[in-house]
Amino acid sequence: MVKFTLNGQVVAAPGDTNLMEYLRDEARLTSVKNGCAEGVCGACTILVDGKATRACTLTVAKIEGKEILTVEGLSEREKEIYSWAFAEAGAVQCGFCIPGMVMSSKALLDKNPAPSPEEVKKALRNNICRCTGYVKIEKAVMLAAQAFRGEVTPGESVAASVGARFQRVDARVKTLGTAEYVDDLLVEGMLYGAVLRTKYPRALIKGIDTSKAKKHSGVKAVLTAEDIPGNRMQGYLIKDWPTLVAVGEETRYVGDALVLVAAETKKAAREALELIEVEYEELPPVTSPAEALKEDAPKLHPKGNLLSKTYVKRGNPEEALANAKYIVTKTYKTPPTEHAFLEPESALAVPDTDGGLTVYVGTQSVYHDRHGIADILGLPEEKVRVISKYVGGGFGGKEDLSVQHHAALLAWFTKKPVKLTLSRKESLLVHPKRHAMEIELTTGCDAEGNLTVMIAKIVSDTGAYASLGAPVLERACTHVSGPYRIPNIELTGLGVYTNNPPAGAFRGFGVAQSAFACESNMDLLAEQVGISAWEIRYKNALSPGDTMANGQIADESTAIKETLLAVRDVYNSYPYAGIACALKNAGLGVGVPDFGRAKLKISNGKVLVLTAAQCIGQGLGTVVTQIVCETTGLPEELVEVGAPDTALTPDSGPTTASRQTLFTGEAARRAALKLAESLRSSSLAELEGQEFYGEYEGVTDPIGSTKANPVSHVAYSYATHVVILNNEGKVEKVVAAHDVGTAINPTTVEGQIEGGVVMSLGYALKEDFPLKNSVPTAKFGTLGLFRSTDVPEIEVILVNNKPSELAYGAKGIGEISSIPTAPAVASAYYKFDGVRRYSLPLENTAYKPKK
Repeated sequence: MVKFTLNGQVVAAPGDTNLMEYLRDEARLTSVKNGCAEGVCGACTILVDGKATRACTLTVAKIEGKEILTVEGLSEREKEIYSWAFAEAGAVQCGFCIPGMVMSSKALLDKNPAPSPEEVKKALRNNICRCTGYVKIEKAVMLAAQAFRGEVTPGESVAASVGARFQRVDARVKTLGTAEYVDDLLVEGMLYGAVLRTKYPRALIKGIDTSKAKKHSGVKAVLTAEDIPGNRMQGYLIKDWPTLVAVGEETRYVGDALVLVAAETKKAAREALELIEVEYEELPPVTSPAEALKEDAPKLHPKGNLLSKTYVKRGNPEEALANAKYIVTKTYKTPPTEHAFLEPESALAVPDTDGGLTVYVGTQSVYHDRHGIADILGLPEEKVRVISKYVGGGFGGKEDLSVQHHAALLAWFTKKPVKLTLSRKESLLVHPKRHAMEIELTTGCDAEGNLTVMIAKIVSDTGAYASLGAPVLERACTHVSGPYRIPNIELTGLGVYTNNPPAGAFRGFGVAQSAFACESNMDLLAEQVGISAWEIRYKNALSPGDTMANGQIADESTAIKETLLAVRDVYNSYPYAGIACALKNAGLGVGVPDFGRAKLKISNGKVLVLTAAQCIGQGLGTVVTQIVCETTGLPEELVEVGAPDTALTPDSGPTTASRQTLFTGEAARRAALKLAESLRSSSLAELEGQEFYGEYEGVTDPIGSTKANPVSHVAYSYATHVVILNNEGKVEKVVAAHDVGTAINPTTVEGQIEGGVVMSLGYALKEDFPLKNSVPTAKFGTLGLFRSTDVPEIEVILVNNKPSELAYGAKGIGEISSIPTAPAVASAYYKFDGVRRYSLPLENTAYKPKK
């Protein structure tokens, strides 16, 4: 046994134990997060004798006699200052990385109480944040430093109201590491789950022998496909994804699950996997859409290799093309990319005494998870309860079933609680990625630069399974025309199955890919016409009353021109400035049923907001708190927000499509209006136990509607980004002007934009998810994620233009924040060296030198 001091107490532990695992599992110090276990992400940062250190890289033997400090061991004054500073600065989003950030900050401030911004960046360089873009975290550290020096005094947040910079309701618990994520949970008698996955992306499974694994000490269950009691096939929209691949079937990607194991310890579960014998007949994988569409290609699914086709035509594109003065036709390629949320997927399934099951999970939709789990188990949905804990980032990557159905199966068979948490390596293999796309785009205009025609052919690699491939392709097609008037369009999209990892929802939902093509063509057209890139965009930008490319009439809140005007001077002031615009829908749209729902329950003298709408870091709980306070006049201390729970909270749809602020925000507003009416004649105490329900339905028309002017989406957000390079070809500054209607919380909106900008800078310059014969070769540390020292200055400009009455005029921000940056970077490099780059990440730059 090795002795060391932990948060002021002398303790002892076996020397061969991993320090992070000891701190989490034995000492129960769950502020220490397991983000990668590879020494890369910094979520497990602690202090070892005052030095910031990643706990996952150490065994207990290496810390003998040393002093270990975690967030739990901070003094009360330190806890107060850090929690206030991170809340006040808006530094907390999903929160998973924040305790590690706090410990790196403490290591800096203990040695240097007055650091420069550059020193703060360097101190945080080993801590990855995927949500915030680091800007507000760095501000929080500077604010904490001021507080420790006595220059500022931590105070209370401003009052909650629409438009106020109100502190996030979950900032304190996330900062101090007391917020519970699924892998932090521990229940008595809990087993640990593990999954055996295929060795090959495409192989015939000829036999599976689990006999040795079943006999291994501590193993309580070993399950194969034949053990599944309900529907073995699952999938978000199309049930084409086997929960477990059966003997006699082909695997379709390296994340396919073959066998599930539950054991008394993590070690026993892992050892059992090694004892399972699988007989494979390896088959050549189908590695690209072009290969998959060949006549002699193997059929990866019973219906073939074409998942979906999108086709939209308006006007007479053939005639317009013939009459166009200038025409640009180019082909663009974008890669698959990894969400890299900081919290790996985790689920805890607990059998109920009444024959049902409760599943705790970090997800983007508890109701979708319930539907899928119940179907697999062959149970009525009311027998499955899904409760969401805090979610450590999602960005679309936590919409599909990943671990929750496997944990549920193991718990169902063992009749014991089972927790299943993916390692980072597994996470990279398993969950769907951003769609790789190839886009052939033709754009035409008249002599003055007025756009007249666009023809797009988009091929999307949806990988092994459908996931959300069809709607992602739809959005890529319907948004490829950008925020511009184009009277004649023809858009053709093909979603194609391959043996690559599945592709699904990812922030931007197909539009990040198609905007890269649209905006690049705009630059090239401007050059032919002889006008600036800014001018061609302003000339063609939508105004209220204009007909959009999809036929919808732009409403009064349309403010793309205002965003262009906001950046005109800065664009014209720098020699190497690139520009790009974007629009993005809010809501599912295109005729899909789309509801926001919220219930206000008066409980213990407070208003409890109940909705299954999930916060994945964007701050929804704070938004609905502000809306309820604004509508009722109640103070924020009387409003609480419950966790999404299929037994208690109404279904408000998935957290996707930049929809929750508008849809659930409007539902909360409508419920609050009813409460406000009752409060005119009754006190809150007199309303104890009563409930007030609000619902909003976004009614839209399907793609292919015969209406002259169909409504594809209830709202659109607009943005223009300018990217400025310095003389060395590095990004010096990004200016992001956004029309999001009313900013319910400007600090939160800014944080979303900053995070989206940094994510998109990575997409443009460094990020990739390379495959070799359909097998991923990347590790978390080689994905190309931006770190604090990579981030340039980011200036956010919020444009509030004639907002609608829905949700006090708020429109979505989560996705559009990540769309215009990459094409603006490409535009800036075109200015810098005269080379137009047609694929991402951009090659031959200061970030990705030519090989």
